[in-house]
Amino acid sequence: MVRKKINPPLEKSHRITTTDDIEVSTYLEIAKEKSGAQPAAKEEAVSPAKREAIIVLDFGSQYNMLIARRVREAHVYCVLLPHDTPWEKIEPLNPKGFILSGGPASVYEENAPLAPAYVYEKHLPVLGICYGMQAITKQLGGKVAHSTKREYGHAIMHISAENSPLFAKLPESTPVWMSHGDKIEEMPPGFKALAYTENSPMAVIGNKNNIYGLQFHPEVVHTPEGKTILQNFVHNVCGCKGNWTMGNFVNESIERIKEQVGKGKVINALSGGVDSSVVATLIHRAIGDQLTCIFVNNGLLRREEADRTLKVFNNNLGMNIIYVDATDRFLNRLKGVIDPEQKRKIIGEEFIRVFEDEAKKLGEVDFLAQGTLYPDVIESVSSVSNVSATIKSHHNVGGLPARMTLKLLEPLRFLFKDEVRLLGDELGLPEEMVWRQPFPGPGLAIRCIGEVTKEKLEILRAADFILMNEIKKANYYHQLWQSFCVLTDVRSVGVMGDFRTYGYLAAIRAVTSEDAMTADWARLPYDLLARVSNRIVNEVDGINRVVYDITSKPPSTIEWE
Repeated sequence: MVRKKINPPLEKSHRITTTDDIEVSTYLEIAKEKSGAQPAAKEEAVSPAKREAIIVLDFGSQYNMLIARRVREAHVYCVLLPHDTPWEKIEPLNPKGFILSGGPASVYEENAPLAPAYVYEKHLPVLGICYGMQAITKQLGGKVAHSTKREYGHAIMHISAENSPLFAKLPESTPVWMSHGDKIEEMPPGFKALAYTENSPMAVIGNKNNIYGLQFHPEVVHTPEGKTILQNFVHNVCGCKGNWTMGNFVNESIERIKEQVGKGKVINALSGGVDSSVVATLIHRAIGDQLTCIFVNNGLLRREEADRTLKVFNNNLGMNIIYVDATDRFLNRLKGVIDPEQKRKIIGEEFIRVFEDEAKKLGEVDFLAQGTLYPDVIESVSSVSNVSATIKSHHNVGGLPARMTLKLLEPLRFLFKDEVRLLGDELGLPEEMVWRQPFPGPGLAIRCIGEVTKEKLEILRAADFILMNEIKKANYYHQLWQSFCVLTDVRSVGVMGDFRTYGYLAAIRAVTSEDAMTADWARLPYDLLARVSNRIVNEVDGINRVVYDITSKPPSTIEWE
């Protein structure tokens, strides 16, 4: 789909990306073999026997899924697996090469994770990134040591090797993103330096057996040619033809859903967003009337959202939909709660209980389908290797109750938001569903700082309605990843009509992003912000001050709670 360009366009996001100091990793479930692809093209599914796969072995870096994503953008099937996955699990995937990810460890430390022997014994191409490069160096006879000068951030890589397949179509010098505190003191036998930076004389190494190491991170946006380097490895070094598309993902997902569900019944949690809409459509294509969709009004929605959502669903999805108004139920549970983690967990648990209650009315139901995406998983789930940290619990991941009577069905669990939108296009969903800005599952509860009350929710709804109205009138809606109001728990003194006021402080949040893993605050025009502020203060009782949030992600998250 071609998106219209609006003048003046917002500046491109200055994203803050991967560092190996801040590690939040999770593992793809080997049995599920979840993956996706960027291009939307309707094709027949590629059989597992013909499918080419690149295996990314996970050593604990926060953005390992970005590596897999870049490979999928090269039209090649990719699986992210724990670094110690046995060969028996990998062989059926028909691997054409390995990528060893970054990670927080140092290879010279005791019990540092290393690549399995088969990585080198199978004589397949190998690409090590940062820690992965250091693992290759140590395991093949080189030497890695702590560096007295840490290299972090931008560097300029200069290519010193001619005709390397890894550098096809690259300029002689290009910016790269470094993040490491260790250095290679001595390369393994048979290796030579292929590129260098001012502080890293061995920024890229390689040998004649197609084993390469990169000291920098090609998967992040701060390495402009990183995508090309990864595509060169996949196509030029591994010899992959690139027969993996979003059309393949649709067909394989449908087959997986059929196999997983069998003759069981599924209820799907509709929210009005693209994630749950795509999940519903995908599952409905697989099992038809075995699916029932449930739209729960939890009292935490925006103004007119319930009516608009039901109208869109009824006009476009053509499937069984049940509407449940559970406003009082949710607000009663949230009474007196101010901690954001507790809010998320309460909302997540209450959603499940509502769905379980509705499932009982339908007879025997086996599965609960959700639109969980990979960023939700990364922020919510700490890995079993204890190298990661939970940033915040998403209501549909870390907020789920420990005991559930329904099994989860999450076909999008390891896709990014932009990939889901491409999948929505592939499935033929209307633009108003596919390109709607994300709205969090906990709704306005995490945009209402402090205790959630009906009064505060109405104030927030009124302010947010004005913001969205002005954003759309100014034609900025589709340039923004998200734009919304936050009602803080701060009150300030003001003056209106010569009278003292003591009202809430409202914050405007607008960000640009590609995948919600990183985000930058949007440079909205001052006159637009002035109109929004003026309208909110004049039209919304209870607010007398408006501020604009100019913090990127990281260090902040997109939502305030």
